[in-house]
Amino acid sequence: MPQIHPLAVVDPDAELAEDVVVGPFCIVEAGAVIGPGCVLEGHVIVRGGVTMGRDNFVGQGASIGGDPQDRKYAGEPTFLRIGDGNVFREYVTLHRATGEGKCTTIGSNCYLMAYSHVGHNATLEDGVTMANAVALGGHVTVETAVTIGGMVAVHQFVRIGRYAMVGGFTPVSRDVPPFMLVSGPNQEVHDINAVGLRRLGVDVQSRMALHKACKLLFKSRLNLANAIETVRREVPPTPEVEYLIAFQQRLYRGKHGRGDQP
Repeated sequence: MPQIHPLAVVDPDAELAEDVVVGPFCIVEAGAVIGPGCVLEGHVIVRGGVTMGRDNFVGQGASIGGDPQDRKYAGEPTFLRIGDGNVFREYVTLHRATGEGKCTTIGSNCYLMAYSHVGHNATLEDGVTMANAVALGGHVTVETAVTIGGMVAVHQFVRIGRYAMVGGFTPVSRDVPPFMLVSGPNQEVHDINAVGLRRLGVDVQSRMALHKACKLLFKSRLNLANAIETVRREVPPTPEVEYLIAFQQRLYRGKHGRGDQP
């Protein structure tokens, strides 16, 4: 049977795996589904419409699956889907989606530090790290293994590309290219995220190709279309470079991730 503290309130219509731990003063609503190995510290709220995978840790005071902070929301049934092995530290807030049947999605092995927030219809892929008090607006997409420094605010509909690193206190109002280190009040691309790429096993040749592509795309005076053409001519077409080009071409076409897939 789940280990439920006597001061917790768990609705009988919630579904908890046999080894779930629920701390004091927690509330788990009807319709919530919590998988094996999950731990809820004290004062955690898990709302209906939440499905949580296995081995997730939820820190004190976190609010999981609250109503979206959206004027359009009219009480329609929406969802929050959470994968496996995530850590949500103290007072993290994760909101369900807006739009009937829509979903906010958190992947697996993410680490969200205290007071961070994920808004409605957002998507976090696997391995994302968010430092203290990061705030993601609605419909934001954060791709695989992104690291976001403390006190960063991300505007709605922004996409942050895979393996990027965003420095603390950076206001993010436009898409962040994958593999890059971005920081400062003007969201400047400084260089590739070399340390992160080494840790992820990206080889030297691929890192050098990305570095050259970075200089052409973000440091030259070429417009985006000409910069992409130059990268295709002069830079080895590694998988990382091809993904970076595809990401930038989507920007050129005015397409943005919406983060609202069920």
